[in-house]
Amino acid sequence: MLINKIRILLILLFAAPSLALPQDFYDIGTINTIEITFQESNWDFLLDSLYADGNENRLVGTAVINGEQFDSVGIRYKGNSSYSPNRIKNPLNIKLDHILEDQKLDNYGTLKLANVYKDPSFVREVLSYEIARKYMPASKANFINVYINGIHLGLYTSVQSVDKFFMRSYFSGDENPRFKGELMNSSPTLNTIWGYLGADSADYSDYYELQSDYGWGELISFLDTLNNYTPYVENVLNIDRHLWMLAFDNLLVNLDAPINFAHNYYLYQDDAGRFNPIIWDLNESFGVFSRLLNGGQLSIYQMQQLSPFLNSTSSNFPIISKILSDPVYKKMYVAHMKTLIDENFSNNFYETRALEIQNIIDSDVQADQNKFYTYNDFLNNINIQVGGGPPPGGELIVGITQLMNSRVTYLNSQPEFSASAPQISNPSISPESPSPNSAIWFNAEVNNGTSVTLAYRHSITDRFTKAETFDDGSHNDGSAGDGIYGVSVTIGAAGMQYYFYAENENSATFLPSRAEYEFYSLSVTGDVVINEFMADNDTTVQDPNGEYDDWIELYNNSDSDLSLGGYFLSDDGTDLTQWAFPDTFIAAESYLIIWADDDEDQAGLHANFKISKSGEAIYLVSPDLQIVDEIIFGAQATDSSYGRYPDGTGAFISMYPTFEAPNQSGITGFSDDNGSELPNQFHLRQNYPNPFNPATTIGFSMPVSGNVKLTIYNILGERITTLVNDFLQAGDYSYQWNAANFPSGVYYYSLSGGDSYYETKKMILLK
Repeated sequence: MLINKIRILLILLFAAPSLALPQDFYDIGTINTIEITFQESNWDFLLDSLYADGNENRLVGTAVINGEQFDSVGIRYKGNSSYSPNRIKNPLNIKLDHILEDQKLDNYGTLKLANVYKDPSFVREVLSYEIARKYMPASKANFINVYINGIHLGLYTSVQSVDKFFMRSYFSGDENPRFKGELMNSSPTLNTIWGYLGADSADYSDYYELQSDYGWGELISFLDTLNNYTPYVENVLNIDRHLWMLAFDNLLVNLDAPINFAHNYYLYQDDAGRFNPIIWDLNESFGVFSRLLNGGQLSIYQMQQLSPFLNSTSSNFPIISKILSDPVYKKMYVAHMKTLIDENFSNNFYETRALEIQNIIDSDVQADQNKFYTYNDFLNNINIQVGGGPPPGGELIVGITQLMNSRVTYLNSQPEFSASAPQISNPSISPESPSPNSAIWFNAEVNNGTSVTLAYRHSITDRFTKAETFDDGSHNDGSAGDGIYGVSVTIGAAGMQYYFYAENENSATFLPSRAEYEFYSLSVTGDVVINEFMADNDTTVQDPNGEYDDWIELYNNSDSDLSLGGYFLSDDGTDLTQWAFPDTFIAAESYLIIWADDDEDQAGLHANFKISKSGEAIYLVSPDLQIVDEIIFGAQATDSSYGRYPDGTGAFISMYPTFEAPNQSGITGFSDDNGSELPNQFHLRQNYPNPFNPATTIGFSMPVSGNVKLTIYNILGERITTLVNDFLQAGDYSYQWNAANFPSGVYYYSLSGGDSYYETKKMILLK
């Protein structure tokens, strides 16, 4: 035990800094507490009875979460093998808004708590989600101590629900078709996973749970296209996101997932009409679930050498075989798995992070009297196999590094993984500051590639369009055959997002390596832009009718008055003409307010929609139905606005509301003795410009005087430089970083201050 503790301390001392999650309910450094009180003393029997009924009814009680009380909360047991009526510590589904519709915690209405069944290490689920979030939409996760009627049930993992708030966080809305992949009967068999079963929706009800108001027709059309019209599958499936999920599940030997079992995932149709798979239920990743649906129980050796192309030729798995049978998709899949390996396993990040997480929860695990394994098992299972766990059978659980170190060695030895891949470097654009709707050149240097593609889109909700690049001396690419590739495309009125993809006969490479989930952004600002908005106006400013409503502020960047006749505002990507401007002008270099209150009967500019404080999108659309500006945003704080800094051209940041006045970089705060506005919390702002070349400005706010440190790291977590390491007075600060001597790529900058504040953001150097 002492050796394990020393090992943890050494790794913590020498570990590269990990990227911080947003500091909300799911902050990994916070162990939450929930105290549930039922009036009924036989609450466990009642919850068991409700579970046996199978209709997901709930027992109502009171919950106190980190000292905050929530009334009329609906609670039920959940889970399959992790639930048993004979257990004290069962998984919980807690619906805070069960009766009180607006009762939420940091915009989270449902809490899903897992009892850490069959994971001696306690870290599998939280660590797996943390890795997944780098490459695809995935839930946040941390830990929570659970008490019911004063009884400490133990330490649980707490995983964000894949609900409407989740959809608004990662997509432009939440009203599109959404399904949970779930076996609704007791049989573990399925003819085909993502098979086409005919046109009758009743044939699909055993395998998919509809969680939206509609969608069966869309799902059936998707499955029909996948199975019977596969060349058109990109029209109905987000292929790249799907490849990331397949690579993640296979690499982590997550066999309680659709690569092996027809459940534990979600499907959401985006505004481009494509279904997006979303991972779920990672408590048995890293080899805990070790049985192939059609192949029996796997040994540790067999899991270490699990084929990266598992089920890729099986007609029972069109979810895999219909995709990986395409040689281009197969190379993309391998490239994604290599990125997962390089960024998390070859560099030993995963072990370091697992030990960091264990260090956070160590005392709480010791205090958990209902855990399924011993404390020594907890310490040992990061590295070695342990047994003696819960029934059935007290099965052996492979050590995480025991599995993954050998697995990575095996994968890297496979010909598809060891093949020489293209190298992409020095991406560039010209002109460097393009005008809206103008043609621009994209270039990149590529070695060992036979085909190079630029993928681009004009709106965050669009699909990427693929454009072939050329090394022929006629595409702004230098001399023919010099390895510089180029292509010209037209940038949109609101900018564009893009990435590069190169392949040869045996391998492929993305730049940035996490594309399509990450990409380069090229911003342009038109004459009229969305400049600021407030989605939760409680006390800040009243409309002419004395009401505190949502509002949107536009700004005219030009030196002429402009007509907005024929323009539209919308918060719905599928209905860009949602609200039409009347015959309205916006003055030169001035502001215009539109009240987003869904009250067109009032005089003035009142749009027919409201803004969701939980996050969504706002679009400004030209008369020819082109998006001229858009902003997709997450949850908003009460009486805080989100706007461009500086006006008209800057990046969006949280700020003190200005309302028809120049935007300020400070956020809502209090006054010092001289009446000056001070921030009320630490806040690290997004660098500007971003992408940049060669210099960028990084700003932050301090609510109190004290020591602060601003550090820059490369993508491997290696410290590049420290911009600030000093005692500073409370206030707003900005510092410039000149990266002229550094290569293009993704960098991270981190701010630490106070007793516990730590935040990291990403920036892109594009030369």
